[in-house]
Amino acid sequence: MIPDIPPHQNVGFISTRLAGTDGVTLETWKWADIFKEEGFSCFYFAGELETPPECSYLCEKAHFSHPVIVDIFENCFGVRVRGRYITQLIHRVKEEIKDHLYTFIQKFNLDVLVVENALAIPMNLPLGIGLAELIAEIGIPVIGHHHDFFWERERFLTNSVWEYLNMAFPPHLSQIRNVVINSAADNQVSLRTGISSTVIPNVMDFENPPPPPDDYTQNVRQDLGIADDELFVLQPTRVVQRKGIEHAIELVSRLERKAKLVISHAAGDEGMEYYERVKDFSERMGVTTVFVSDIINDQRDTLPDGRKKYTLDDIYPYADLVTYPSNFEGFGNAFLEAIYYRRPIAVNRYSIYATDIKPKGFSVIEINGFVTKKTVDHTRRVLDDADYRHRMVTHNYEVAKRYYSYSVLRQKLKTIITDCVGYQF
Repeated sequence: MIPDIPPHQNVGFISTRLAGTDGVTLETWKWADIFKEEGFSCFYFAGELETPPECSYLCEKAHFSHPVIVDIFENCFGVRVRGRYITQLIHRVKEEIKDHLYTFIQKFNLDVLVVENALAIPMNLPLGIGLAELIAEIGIPVIGHHHDFFWERERFLTNSVWEYLNMAFPPHLSQIRNVVINSAADNQVSLRTGISSTVIPNVMDFENPPPPPDDYTQNVRQDLGIADDELFVLQPTRVVQRKGIEHAIELVSRLERKAKLVISHAAGDEGMEYYERVKDFSERMGVTTVFVSDIINDQRDTLPDGRKKYTLDDIYPYADLVTYPSNFEGFGNAFLEAIYYRRPIAVNRYSIYATDIKPKGFSVIEINGFVTKKTVDHTRRVLDDADYRHRMVTHNYEVAKRYYSYSVLRQKLKTIITDCVGYQF
């Protein structure tokens, strides 16, 4: 335990959404585990929650998909001038959300706040602005856990709200301890804002290997429509453009083997145009691509038609190959998940992989911007040579255990918790 921490400290996690299997949500649960280990009680504020009611505060307008927030977003990004009514709407909704934030803090007698990405990416402008004002007004210690910033996304760069972005994404306030998930973000946030930060990468519980598959999952391949003689290639991501799914489709096509490419998550967060592109490209390349978001969830369940719902944890052990050909990632949870379940993985050399992850010494199938004959040949060797594949995945697990385990998170987060509590008490 951390010395000199009074008992029964309360921490409030704040985000737009804390539900499902997106990276922000998954990392929030890991952080909450560490806080609980250190004697804190955890409470949650968001526009969508999957937490117990007794520790939750639902504010629907905190969600980026709320119609009012979508209206604000569409009138602030992709344009250079906003109407006065949008300015007024931003401030009206900001005050409403801020009232809820004050109530959340008072209701659960919070000592520390952890803001999960809401002060980094402006999906919900009123929430970010309201948080910045609230933190300045009450001086509560805050950890800003920033997963990705607006300047990393092209769609945010043409906008009519630069004054708000400079003010609140992230705000320059002494009460905030800023945490980023990669070294590039650490460099850029310092360069652009003068704010110092701590790098804490995403992690998995590598000290505790996953249990073997149980009886519930014995029909996974059958339920996904994969024949015994087919390769099961898993693309464990949403269907959005930056995931580079075309590379996975091309790789599967060039293997010239009976195979199915299974995409685990849904489209829709950034529109359906890319989803249609992926379907069309699959047909053109002769690849059977299966979209299974209807039976993949964050917990097991049964659909009305009697089909099982699986978690990604259920699915990974059955994959012959994981594809992760992203063009950009803040870190890359799917990379660590594939390593955790000892699956071979094909990775595009996105920038954070190249600068932060690859130097650790992982052994993977690499795509350097496009699929080459070398990539295809290496994939075939991994699939065909069981000894080589075993050495690869075993080596990767040990590397990840050293650099991306819970012990790394625990050590770094405990230092920040001590700093936060020391600031107040």
